[in-house]
Amino acid sequence: MTIRTILVDDEKLAIQGLQLRLEPYEDVEIIETCQNGREAIRAIKTLKPDLVFLDIQMPGFDGFSVVQGVMEIDPPLFVFVTAFQEHAIRAFEANAVNYLMKPVDEDKLADTIERVRQRLSEKKSSDEAERLKNVLSEVAPEAVEEFDGEDSEAASRYEKLINVKDRGQIFRVEVGTIEHIEAAGDYMCIYTGDNSLILRETMKDLERRLDPRKFQRVHRSTIVNLDQVRQVKPHTNGECFLVLGSGAEVKVSRSYRDVVARFVH
Repeated sequence: MTIRTILVDDEKLAIQGLQLRLEPYEDVEIIETCQNGREAIRAIKTLKPDLVFLDIQMPGFDGFSVVQGVMEIDPPLFVFVTAFQEHAIRAFEANAVNYLMKPVDEDKLADTIERVRQRLSEKKSSDEAERLKNVLSEVAPEAVEEFDGEDSEAASRYEKLINVKDRGQIFRVEVGTIEHIEAAGDYMCIYTGDNSLILRETMKDLERRLDPRKFQRVHRSTIVNLDQVRQVKPHTNGECFLVLGSGAEVKVSRSYRDVVARFVH
């Protein structure tokens, strides 16, 4: 799949440098370069690229104004490029794939391109599902209701990535890699098997963001990713332990025994 790409930066040398760094990526096709926000908005609306590398600090329309200016169409993926660390949080709030600090590091660029490929693949799958739904509406209207039901609704409603600001850094955590989450007051400890991060958020708010078909409360202060459960170990008084992929063990209290029932056939 070719990734049709636009580069936006008010500095010609910055554009040329990014073009050189992107040359090794055969699936990245640069279809336009722009030197200000107004040009970028026109180009995005006209050419409908898959990806835009967007400088944040530009005279007139800055990068965030460009994003706002194209929200009326199906927007492309954005990677923000900036010389200023403080823009990072706003970049993630704008749902950017990533942000890159100037001068662009080649390893971080490689990681970014891989993320773009993944996001575009997910979007393509979503488009295929929409086309299938249109076909079904013609040949089997009764099936569309089921197709458009809870599963497809949930897929779009719940988070796939969670941004965690921890120890002065911002981490992009893929929800599928989370093993379990433990509450500590107004903070959540997120465990991914090989790492742990602290997120300032309540258990209740975090539960709303996670797909309940996969993430279930097993204790008043613990949420578990059911896809990560490898073993159920009975314990005393009707309690048990779930053994997760990393080997970690999480206690299931009696109040949440129904969660374990789905593992027993």
